[in-house]
Amino acid sequence: MNTIEIPGYRIETLDIPATRPGLPTQVLLHEGLGCVAMWRDFPQQLAAATGCRTIVYSRPGYGASDPHPEARQPDYMHREAQHILPALLTAMAVERPLLVGHSDGGSIALIFAGSFPERPVGVVVMAPHEFVEAETLAGIRAARELWHNSDWPQKLARYHRDAPRVFADWNDCWLAPAFRDWNIEAFLPAIRCPVLAIQGEDDEYATLRQIEVIAEQVPETRLLKLANCGHTPQRDQPAAVLAAIAEFVSWR
Repeated sequence: MNTIEIPGYRIETLDIPATRPGLPTQVLLHEGLGCVAMWRDFPQQLAAATGCRTIVYSRPGYGASDPHPEARQPDYMHREAQHILPALLTAMAVERPLLVGHSDGGSIALIFAGSFPERPVGVVVMAPHEFVEAETLAGIRAARELWHNSDWPQKLARYHRDAPRVFADWNDCWLAPAFRDWNIEAFLPAIRCPVLAIQGEDDEYATLRQIEVIAEQVPETRLLKLANCGHTPQRDQPAAVLAAIAEFVSWR
């Protein structure tokens, strides 16, 4: 693990070198409670499967990165996509990334691709959100109950400097009345690069409509719907996910 400086923050990073020339740099964007370490060995497996340079980082407030100064607001994913991610790419000399995002990270990848359509060479999203569904809110309410009635706080504390805040920022923001109308579909028609959208058929936080709307609005979209898979495809169906991304890298 290393840190890199961007305006206002020191960011925790993992940078895995390429093993094949001429390929884009993959940049992994974690979920709403994630960080570098919580990807486990997926970045190493993905780097080996694709041959790409693979960058992983913890967003401000997560993992060992510097804290975020304010509580999350409904536009927090827009801020990450339009300010933090571009600054990180500049600091790490990545002009045209291949973004690989999970959950919140997938939404951030789509906002970035719609905001800066000339930049990404491709986008892979796993269980992304484009709008708020009843299933999403039910899953987040269930997560709150689990947080208060299990050892989850102790487990999450292994990965974050301030695990209670990480959880509260995510959970409180998504359940706030102001977040009910959150929607990023307006960014989709501007996306010019190929997209691979992956989702589990048993996703506890969303319906498959979340990836279907991408295919309806982004012409070069491939969908992968996985049976026996929940909200974390890279953990529930790693072989299928790795094979699909490796093929996508070769295809795009």
